[in-house]
Amino acid sequence: MDTGTHVVMGIALGGLATLDPSVASSHATTTSVLIATIAGSQIPDIDTVLKLRNNAIYIRNHRGVTHSIPAVLLWPLVISAVVYLFFPDANLLHLWAWTFAAVFIHVFVDIFNAYGTQALRPFSSKWVALGVINTFDPIIFGIHVLGIFIWILGANPGITFLLMYAVIIVYYIRRYQAKKRVLVGVRAIIPDATEIIVAPTMKFHQWRIAAMNKKQFFVGRAVKDKVEILDRFNRVPVPKTPVIEAAKKDKNLSAFLSFSPVYRWEVDEYKDFYEVRFIDLRYRSNGHYPFVAVVQLDCDLNPISSYTGWVFSEKKLRKKLSIIPS
Repeated sequence: MDTGTHVVMGIALGGLATLDPSVASSHATTTSVLIATIAGSQIPDIDTVLKLRNNAIYIRNHRGVTHSIPAVLLWPLVISAVVYLFFPDANLLHLWAWTFAAVFIHVFVDIFNAYGTQALRPFSSKWVALGVINTFDPIIFGIHVLGIFIWILGANPGITFLLMYAVIIVYYIRRYQAKKRVLVGVRAIIPDATEIIVAPTMKFHQWRIAAMNKKQFFVGRAVKDKVEILDRFNRVPVPKTPVIEAAKKDKNLSAFLSFSPVYRWEVDEYKDFYEVRFIDLRYRSNGHYPFVAVVQLDCDLNPISSYTGWVFSEKKLRKKLSIIPS
C-alpha cells in the first residue's frame, strides 16, 4: 500500500491495541505501542530510499529483503528496543507483540497489490502478488480516516477499529470475488489464454487486464463484469541478436526484465546508434504504456544512455536519454 495508508493503518492498530488489558492499563505502554505501531507500519518500506540512487536498484529491491521473513522478525525487535529506551515502564512483551503485528500486517496487505512482495524470502524469491487491492485504495484509506476521526471525537478506539477491520475484511472478500468474475470474463473472450493478469485500479469496478496466448498479447480493461480488449500485439520472441544481448547487460533493462512478466520490444536503428525499448503491457493509461526500459547503444554496441521507469509522454522520455533521434 502507499505511505499514507500505512500511516493510518499504524494509528488504527495502535487504537485497536487498547483492547489489550496490558496496554490499556498503562499510559506508558499505550503511548509506546502507538508510536511503535506507526513505525512498524512504515519500516518495511525503508527501501524506498533506494530511489535516490536510481530506478534500476529501486525496482530490483523494493519490497524485497525488507519484506522478507527474516525482516518481519527483525524489525519488531529493533523498533521495540528503541521505543523501550524512552518508555522503560512499558510492558516490553506487549510492546513487541503489537509492533510485530504492525510489521506483519504491512507485508501481508502488500501481497494483495498487483506489485506484490518477496514475502517468502529466503525460501523463495518469487513475487507474491494477488492483484486484488490497488496500491492506494480510497475506500480503505477513507475507512481508516473515518475511524481515527471517530476516535478523536471520544469513541472507544478498540471497539471502533475492531468494527472497522470487520468491514475491511468484508471489503477484501468482495474485491476477491469481483476479480474472479473478471477472470471468468477474460477466459470467455480468450479461451486459450496461457496467462492472465488482472490488476486493480482506484475505482472499485474497474480493472486492468493483460493476457497472452501462444500467438498474441492482449491488453484490456473491465468495467464491472464487462471485459473489453483494447490492444492486441503479436507475440514475437525476443531475438538473441548482438544488439539485444548488449542491451540486456544494461542495469536498467536488466531491472525491467526482472520485474515485468508481460512486455513487447522494439529495436530502432539510426545512423550512429541503436535504441532498444521494452514496454510493460500491464499499465495501459489513456492509450499509452508508461512503464518502459530504453537503452541507447553506439555502433560498437557500447551503452550511451538508458532509463527505466514511468514516463507518460515521449517528450519526457527523451529528456531522460542522451540522444534525441532526428
